[in-house]
Amino acid sequence: MTAKRWIVRRQETERAAPLARVLGISPTVAALLLSRGCGDDRSARAFLEPTYDQLHDPYLMLGMQDAVSRLLRAIDNAERVLVYGDYDVDGTTGTAVLLRALKLLGAKAGYHVPHRFTEGYGIQQAALEKAVAEGYQLVISVDCGIRAHEPLYWAQANGLDVIITDHHLPDEGEGVPPAYAVLNPNQRGCRYPDKNLAGVGVAFKLVHALFRERGRESQVSAFLKVVAIGTVADVAKLTGENRTIVALGLKDLATARNPGLRALMEVAGCGDGSGMTAYDLGFRIGPRINAAGRMDAARAVVQLFETRDRNEARRLAEHLDARNQERKEVQQQIMKLAIAELELAGDGAAHRHVAVVAGEGWHRGVIGIAASKIAEKINRPCVVFSIDGDLAHGSARSIQAYHLLNGLTACSDLFDKFGGHSHAAGITIKPDRIAELRRRLNEHAASCLTDEELQPCLNIDAELPAEAITFPLTNELSSLEPFGAGNPRPVFLTRNLRITSEPRVMKERHLKMYLAGAEGPPLEAVWWNCFEHLQRTPDLNAGIELAYTIETNTWNGET
Repeated sequence: MTAKRWIVRRQETERAAPLARVLGISPTVAALLLSRGCGDDRSARAFLEPTYDQLHDPYLMLGMQDAVSRLLRAIDNAERVLVYGDYDVDGTTGTAVLLRALKLLGAKAGYHVPHRFTEGYGIQQAALEKAVAEGYQLVISVDCGIRAHEPLYWAQANGLDVIITDHHLPDEGEGVPPAYAVLNPNQRGCRYPDKNLAGVGVAFKLVHALFRERGRESQVSAFLKVVAIGTVADVAKLTGENRTIVALGLKDLATARNPGLRALMEVAGCGDGSGMTAYDLGFRIGPRINAAGRMDAARAVVQLFETRDRNEARRLAEHLDARNQERKEVQQQIMKLAIAELELAGDGAAHRHVAVVAGEGWHRGVIGIAASKIAEKINRPCVVFSIDGDLAHGSARSIQAYHLLNGLTACSDLFDKFGGHSHAAGITIKPDRIAELRRRLNEHAASCLTDEELQPCLNIDAELPAEAITFPLTNELSSLEPFGAGNPRPVFLTRNLRITSEPRVMKERHLKMYLAGAEGPPLEAVWWNCFEHLQRTPDLNAGIELAYTIETNTWNGET
């Protein structure tokens, strides 16, 4: 693993001091608020105390009035309504939210979540034809459909109304598809204040508007629990409205009555939901939901949230848990094979700037996660292919400094199909063209990336003396939750620490040690997953410079 370059943020001491006084907080936390864009006490208070009234009016979104009018007409006329969701965690949670809302409003609603391998991503004409044959008159998409021009032209010609709810970017040339209404904060002409909503968030805004029209707005906040899960698991930025959604949803999880959500929290080791953080949503709940679409059929997620039977809920939650365990095992196997291939290739030009690896029959459901993990590990863009006969399906992930889609576009003549955005993409290619792709993509990246950009960075928020690491500071830092994309957990730096106890190996992967500065008691530190790149275990009494995050740990009633 390449050593990281540490970049310490310059502290705005002069601005932090008055903000700290007004808010009654430490200068350290005031400086963190400034770095997160809270330049005055009003914006800082809004950040620290998210409230329901911080949610934007759903009617600010272009197309909302048309979508609501059409849906209410469908409900009043007992038309059959189909919710058409994507198979990932964002799409399935959004489908569950919208389906539940429509049923509560009296709609005759059903749903369709495509199978990743037999149907593929997005709205397919075959599924719309089936919907018409089954008597559906209105389809609402969740987290997909913004580029489904051909299927929607067919729907238009065959009397099927389609409402699109999505957050992905529309096609620049063609614009939005010919739908009855399009809800997408990223479409041209939409003045919605927050462009970072996940797909489940856009579906939620439609629910918000519908419930307001029916005089039931007081029930809207109950949906935020599941919306929060989808938002965090989709790695949406936890700023603005997303921060409010997730903060309120987390606060409400302990009161959850949905049997499926309860069972999922129990299976994921989150207990009754009290004290859960965004970490729990992103690394415990989210992966179990996502695994359904990666390893199996994503319908099980919607079934989980739909059932009112506790035994069935437990069965479905355990099914998702088993799929997630299977996903982990398959992912580890592919990672091992991919890393072995990279090591065999050595440090030559073939993988100098972009890693391109391929294997026969690698599970297509996990190659995206594998590409992401490898890119993170080696700080290079990575493409992982699964070869199946005369076709190879690939997932690509990039690093911050490289615009992946530009690189792939430069090689587009090699592909059967490709698409994506600046840092993630999907590819279909003939296996005998992979070597040429590797050569050309590395050439393109070499022309764009400097050696400095290929060295991973660690951004450090502030330097602290050891004696500043206290329980009051930890409690203050928790007010900055939820942490995640756009609002990362603060990273601190302390110099001149000394190791005061023999470091202890945990589970053959982690290292626990006690450290102390010139003043104050020893501090317990855990270095997670260090053994894959640790040259030697640090010595007792050795001096150390540490970059770290701070959190409390409670065990057997002691914190």
